[in-house]
Amino acid sequence: MTINRQDNFSTIEDIEIGKAFLEQGYIIRPIKNIKDLDWIRNLFIKLVRKNLTIKDEVNDGNLFDLIHYEINPSQLNNFRLSIIKEMNATDGFRYRYYQVAKSYLEALVGNELAMQSRVNLSIQLPNDASSLLATHADTWSGDSPFEVVVWLPLVDCYKTKAMYLLPPDKNLNLNKNFKQMSGNNSEYLFKSIESDIKWIDINYGEVMVFNQALPHGNRINQENETRWSMNCRFKGLFTPYNDKKIGEFFEPITIKPASVLGMSYQHPKL
Repeated sequence: MTINRQDNFSTIEDIEIGKAFLEQGYIIRPIKNIKDLDWIRNLFIKLVRKNLTIKDEVNDGNLFDLIHYEINPSQLNNFRLSIIKEMNATDGFRYRYYQVAKSYLEALVGNELAMQSRVNLSIQLPNDASSLLATHADTWSGDSPFEVVVWLPLVDCYKTKAMYLLPPDKNLNLNKNFKQMSGNNSEYLFKSIESDIKWIDINYGEVMVFNQALPHGNRINQENETRWSMNCRFKGLFTPYNDKKIGEFFEPITIKPASVLGMSYQHPKL
């Protein structure tokens, strides 16, 4: 069903998604292409069992939540980097990652997209201080404000097992006073916004798309389960880039024939 008005030809669903994104700074929605998510999860099970010595009787159902019984913090980063390398090298992985959020990306960003070349992986063991991500906004370090992040969990994430985000209205206040933060560390910044942040509750089977220009991060995971989540940036192919360029950090994934023709067009010389 579409809205019959001159200034917006989007569907009602797309308008509602856009409104929620602008107001909250993120959306969380059920994954429509659940087969693609299951494919990704099965790939991870295979890679984890390949990289760690795990007994066959360990249940795949809670393998990710309880991985801290199989690996210690000193081994974690090498293990994580190995999984990142292998998952991104697997045929079909990036395509399926895009598919789990396709309809929401089209509603929020468009249908001619550039995708980050490598999908990232976060693994946060319980009470592990080595996996902290300090408060930051990606735009502070060279990302374009036209980018969004697709955040995909492999487990249910809640409380400190999840990430936090500063809502748009609170971020406006932070930006007004940002100069006062100069010279202070990231912990000082977190303490200054702690009462305003939103902890993200999201379950396996859902996907989040969020505005990476908003401050976000994580804290020590104080829950009894390990967090597994992936993140990848997407943007409109023809929207402005910043330090991270097409061909270096991004790759075009849904370029349309008319755009191919337009980019190769040469006007006849008189």
